[in-house]
Order: sequence, then structure tokens, then C-alpha cells
Amino acid sequence: MVKPILKRVGQYQAARKMKDRLFRLKFKTQHMEGIVATIEPNHTLETYIHEGEEVHIVLEGRIEYTVGKESFVLEPGDVLWHRSDVLHGARNIGDVTAKYFTVGVPPTFI
Repeated sequence: MVKPILKRVGQYQAARKMKDRLFRLKFKTQHMEGIVATIEPNHTLETYIHEGEEVHIVLEGRIEYTVGKESFVLEPGDVLWHRSDVLHGARNIGDVTAKYFTVGVPPTFI
């Protein structure tokens, strides 16, 4: 049996800092990964395209998330799912640091 993974507040397996954004890996298995991402106000993440699927849950702030030619304004509690083989990325459109939780399948980011 594979043991459950529990990460308490502030516990992470790894982190990746890139200029104005921080990605903290909460968990990673053979099939998926969960990441807490933060973006500083008025900053944009690079756009990506890769295999798989993602779901994003906004925890704090406001982000504009673009998937292909569509853009979505997301606020705390909002959830967005998309295929990862479409160009996608996020931009903080608020005045405070934005934070969101992403689950990606398969694990390809960190």
C-alpha cells in the first residue's frame, strides 16, 4: 500500500523561485503534483505548453489566467481546469500578492 502524503501549513517538498514569482511543491507522486504559486502584483508568468491537465484554485488575490485565446479573471475560491497542451499562463491583476494552488497531471513542472 502506498502511504498517504500529508503536508502541513508551511511544509513543502521543494521550491522554485523565478524573479517575481514563487512555486512551492506541496506534493508529487508518479501521477500528479500539487503546487502553491504566488505572483507579485502587476507581474505575468511565462506561458507554457506541455502534456497533461491542470486545475487551479485561487486562494488569495486576483489573477487573469489565459488558456489559448481565452482569458479568465479568477478570485479567491474560483477553480479553473484546462488541458496543458494549450498555451497557458497567469497574470496578477490585483494590488496584492496572488496565491493559487495548482494540481497537474502528469507531474511535469517541478
